[in-house]
Amino acid sequence: MRFIHIADIHLGAVPDKGQPWSQKRAQEIWKSFQRVIREAEREQVDLLLIAGDLFHRQPLMRELKEVNYLFSRLSRTQVVWMAGNHDYLHRDSPCRNFAWEENVIFLDSPECESVYFKRLETTVYGFSYYSREIMEPLYDGLEPDKTPGCHILLAHGGDSHHIPIDKKRLAASGFDYIALGHIHKPQMLVQDKMAYAGALEPVDSNDTGVHGYILGEYADGQICTEFVPFACREYVQLSLESSLESTDYEMQERIAREIAANGASNIYKIDIVGAREPEIVYQTETYRGLGNILEINDLTEPGFSIEELRLQHGQDIIGRYIEKLLPKEGGEDDSPVKRQALAYGIAAMKKTQKRL
Repeated sequence: MRFIHIADIHLGAVPDKGQPWSQKRAQEIWKSFQRVIREAEREQVDLLLIAGDLFHRQPLMRELKEVNYLFSRLSRTQVVWMAGNHDYLHRDSPCRNFAWEENVIFLDSPECESVYFKRLETTVYGFSYYSREIMEPLYDGLEPDKTPGCHILLAHGGDSHHIPIDKKRLAASGFDYIALGHIHKPQMLVQDKMAYAGALEPVDSNDTGVHGYILGEYADGQICTEFVPFACREYVQLSLESSLESTDYEMQERIAREIAANGASNIYKIDIVGAREPEIVYQTETYRGLGNILEINDLTEPGFSIEELRLQHGQDIIGRYIEKLLPKEGGEDDSPVKRQALAYGIAAMKKTQKRL
C-alpha cells in the first residue's frame, strides 16, 4: 500500500497581500494542489491523506466543486481528509452536506471515526475541527482497533490552542503511521512513524525552507517514508555582512548575486549586518527592485568607537556634540538612530572644519 501525506494546503490564501507577487502566489497554491493530484495519479498511489487545512478559510461552493473535480480524476487513489482549524466545520459550512465523489472520504465527525479499506488492508482514523480553537488534548488515549493490517491516524494540531499533543504518548499509541498537520515546516518526529508533512506551499514569511509532501509505503508490517520537495518557491532568509569598505552600489550588486544564486523566483527576507563607513547610507527601499524582496533591514552600525571619539575630541565642538547626544551621566541611549544621527553630525562638522 502506497500513500501521499499532505497538509496545510490553504487553498484561498493570498500570501504577502499587497506585494507584486501576491496574486500569483494565490494561484500557485491551487496549481501545486493540482500537481500533487496529478502526481498521485501518475504514481498510482492507493491513498491521498490530507491532515487538515485544505482550505485557508471557509470554502466557497465553487471551490468545493473544483476540488471535487480534481479528486474525480484519480482512477485508483482513495482520498481521506479532515477539516482543520482554518476550514473548521461551523454551522453554515458548505462542507457539511456536500456530495463528494465515491473515492473521497471526509472525516466530518467531531469525534474520532475510522474507515477501513479492505483491498488495502488499511484503516484510517481521524476527526474534524468544529471550532477555530480546541485546547483539549483529544488525541491522548486514542488507539487503533484490532482490525488486521495498517492503521493510520490523521491528526491536526500540536500547540496549546490547537489540540495539544503529547508526542511520546501518541508515538506509543499503536498506530503504524501518524500523519500530522498544522505545523507548516515539515518534520519527522519519529522516523517512518509520525511526521508533519508541512505546508504544501509556503503560506507566509515564517514558512522558510523546503516544502512538499511525504510519500509512504506499507509492506510486510513496516512503513517507509520519504519527503518529496514540491513547492514552486521558498522564503529565503539572507544575512549579508557589511564592512567599512562596502558601498551602496556594491551592496546592491551583492544582493543581486545572492538572489540569482539562491533562485530568482524565491521570496527574500534580507538583513544587512556589521559595520559601515559612517557616511555610507544603504538605500534599502531601492533594493526591492532587485527581486522578490519582502523585507530588508539595515542593521549595520557606523564603524567608530564612541569612547575613542570622546578621548580624541575632548571638549572641542565634536566632543561637545557627542556629550550632548550621548551623555555619560544617567546611562547611554545608544540606539541605532542616535548613532546614525551622531555619524551625520560628525561628518558635517568635519566637512565644515576642512573648509575653514
